[in-house]
Amino acid sequence: MIGQTISHYRIVEKLGGGGMGVVYKAEDTDLGRFVALKFLPDQLSRDPQALERFRREARAASALNHPNICTIYEIGKHGEQSFIAMEFLDGMTLTHRIAGHPMDVETLLTLGIEIAEGLEAAHSQGIIHRDIKPANIFVTKHGHCKILDFGLAKVMPVASSASRGGAEQTIETVDEKQLTSPGTALGTIAYMSPEQVRGKDLDARTDLFSLGAVLYEMSTGTFPFRGETSGVIFESILNRAPTPAIRLNPDIPQKLEDIIHRLLEKDRDLRYQSAADLRSDLKRLKRDTESSRTAVVAPISGGDTVSETFSRRGEKPAALVAGSTAPEPDSISDSQQIAALASRHKTALGVAVGAVLIILGALGFVLYQARNGAGIGARAPAGPGKVTQISHWNKLIHSAKLSPDGHTIAFSSAAGGIEQVFLMLTSGGEPLQLTHDEGDKIVESFSADGTEIYYRRNLGHDEVWAVPTLGGSPHRVVSGRFVVPSADGNLLFYLKTDFPHVIFRTGKSGLNEQKVFSFEGSAGIPVSILPYPDGENLLVTTFQPSSNKYRLERVNLPSHKAAELGEPFEIAVLPVWEEPGKSVLFSRDVNGLINIWEFDLANQSGVDHEQTGS
Repeated sequence: MIGQTISHYRIVEKLGGGGMGVVYKAEDTDLGRFVALKFLPDQLSRDPQALERFRREARAASALNHPNICTIYEIGKHGEQSFIAMEFLDGMTLTHRIAGHPMDVETLLTLGIEIAEGLEAAHSQGIIHRDIKPANIFVTKHGHCKILDFGLAKVMPVASSASRGGAEQTIETVDEKQLTSPGTALGTIAYMSPEQVRGKDLDARTDLFSLGAVLYEMSTGTFPFRGETSGVIFESILNRAPTPAIRLNPDIPQKLEDIIHRLLEKDRDLRYQSAADLRSDLKRLKRDTESSRTAVVAPISGGDTVSETFSRRGEKPAALVAGSTAPEPDSISDSQQIAALASRHKTALGVAVGAVLIILGALGFVLYQARNGAGIGARAPAGPGKVTQISHWNKLIHSAKLSPDGHTIAFSSAAGGIEQVFLMLTSGGEPLQLTHDEGDKIVESFSADGTEIYYRRNLGHDEVWAVPTLGGSPHRVVSGRFVVPSADGNLLFYLKTDFPHVIFRTGKSGLNEQKVFSFEGSAGIPVSILPYPDGENLLVTTFQPSSNKYRLERVNLPSHKAAELGEPFEIAVLPVWEEPGKSVLFSRDVNGLINIWEFDLANQSGVDHEQTGS
């Protein structure tokens, strides 16, 4: 759709997509501004329930005008496709902002206050969001919050407006249970209120419980309610208190722990009763925190005291930093973040191999944060980074892969003499074993939405299987290896040992397998695949037997042509996206030293050569 004009919007680029929508950046040719256009995926455009949820999002959000809620401009149709034109936002979701790590208290409180203010505005208009989670909260590059996706919103009558009852009747046009079934994605289940789990009538307090789960994750880098399956998580939400946030992160104030505890009360009558009350408590805590940080009293010789305002320069008194090697959370450099992530698994000599893979998987993610306003590496650290061992998995690990949201790492490790698939939170904890059957396994990739892990199972021949990230029964996907999902998650690309020069494609269910490109007769043998975001190109690493080197090639599927990019090189670990479609990162061995290298694809026109394809 790039370059097309829809109504008076010219499509500029694809921003992303999920199960309920594909979002493009577009130029409003009438008003001369950029907007975001959200389209229903083709497979849902004729689904009455999906259409109703789509319209519900537009109607609910368009009724609100608040700086902490994404503005909806209009809803329209282009042929058979419905679209929503909304405010274009530059930044990242809160999911990526958290990235499995606790946030500094000042940023947490600032964002928490803005989320509460956005919810207060929605609730005052009788609108309950019902799907508050980090993925639905956007943090702009200027550090402000915007609440997104009112697709599950419910409009309640408001006493001050007789028209509100009509609004509710307008939206509730299909079976409510079918329309609002949240599915099994971790991002939805983990933030549901007890009354939502039980299927009871909901009011504004359900959003406050969900916000409590979000604040818990912002404080600790992990979820308050966890489990191997959705059923275990549901049971935890209903019956178990989460580990106190202050135990996982002693740096947060006790008052913040109290606020989170009150938000996560299972009895909604004991919870915060309004977003306005929550906002007031967060503002009061922010004021008190800033006051205590501004005037720091330190002892000096002779029993006198001196008070200085260190916050103006972002400094701490020497008495407070003496003997400490931990930098301020918002001043940790990219390299320190990566080293800390890798160190969590470096408990045995063989784990170093897995750590290199983790570094590559995390490096693009961390740099993406830094370039999109996350503040990582914004200034020099106050001191050397403190590296802390998180996991205690004293075994060899292999094929470590970072999840799309950065919360978990999947890897294979021996259990009972067989390599099995394990999952571990990046914030630490004991790894969870996901597979228990025969056949050594190698983790290949996560699904695009992070709900499944693809792994290769060796039973005399290579098969790709998938296991739910939350735990469950694995299922066979395809016969092959090196499987990777397309950017939208609807397709899988992979290679086969009996067809070493051919790239295959199938639906994510493993059906309708087809050959999409062949390197037969060329000098290269494909060994890895990275789909471009545009859905039409693949970045393929090929091995050159004649020189014992590797080459990057861009394969265009519609034209069946491959373009060689740059010169052949030695490579230790296969590349990962730094900025999808524009640059990749890989580790390269030069004169016996392995370092991280960046390859800028934007400046590579390539040398085209046609290959056979189908």
